Amino acid sequence: MLKVTLVKSAIGAVPKNKKTVEALGLHKIRQTVLLPDNAAVRGMIRKVNHLVTVEEVAD
Repeated sequence: MLKVTLVKSAIGAVPKNKKTVEALGLHKIRQTVLLPDNAAVRGMIRKVNHLVTVEEVAD
């Protein structure tokens, strides 16, 4: 599992990045979600890595 936290606002970001942040389930700064560790989620995180922090957690 991956613990993803939004650390920077997506307000000034490219619209595609805004939608990616929403698709990850993040809406507010410092909001944290647990997501499965798979290729799709890793790709989404890579696109918005300047807006989020990621930690690996055990199941």
